[in-house]
Amino acid sequence: MSDLAPAENALLPSGPFAPAELAAVYRAIHTRRDVRSQFTAREIDEVTLRRLLLAAHHAPSVGLSQPWNFIVIRSTGVKAQAQAAFVRANAEACAMFPDHQRPLYSALKLEGILQAPVNLCITCDHSRGGPVVLGRTHQPEMDLFSTVCAVQNLWLAARAEGIGVGWVSIFHKDDLRGILGLPDHVSPVAWLCLGHVDTLYAEPELQAKGWATRLPLEDLIYHEGWGQHGS
Repeated sequence: MSDLAPAENALLPSGPFAPAELAAVYRAIHTRRDVRSQFTAREIDEVTLRRLLLAAHHAPSVGLSQPWNFIVIRSTGVKAQAQAAFVRANAEACAMFPDHQRPLYSALKLEGILQAPVNLCITCDHSRGGPVVLGRTHQPEMDLFSTVCAVQNLWLAARAEGIGVGWVSIFHKDDLRGILGLPDHVSPVAWLCLGHVDTLYAEPELQAKGWATRLPLEDLIYHEGWGQHGS
């Protein structure tokens, strides 16, 4: 796979994928899972990791600003610092829930930082593209949304490769800034745990363990304005 962009003014066919290719795309979407505990000891080879990063780098971004950077972490020491930061924040998080939810919350495994062969922090550089960026003139937070698109691209590509991904979000941002030496104009967006997996939950883990369920799509579709359901 090449890093090179298509030649200027080159066009690609826009028709639908072949049935098998189409099915594979939807399979990746519908069977993607947030993995926390099923990682094997098998390493992710550099060629595969680069494919995942290249998929992330092909995400859409506002004004083609590409605000992301990818910090690849294999060091046990850095992982240990992140895991300690998670433990502190997770204790605070548990206390925020009602008493009746805390036992289930405490039983959930919400990270695989030390178990995953590779950790990856995807960041957003708010200065990327200069002081005025096409598409961010009225919604400056679009750089963050663009970075999340890169996360999703990587997640779907990883699913196709048989690699599990777990997003760890229970951190204080300043802890991550200190651990990774991030400058002030760069925000940590996603701390991801990556590793090969042999099995996945048939449904989202939080649903399987009784924390929440997927909402019916029909309840989330409005027509022409907020709250207006179709006839």
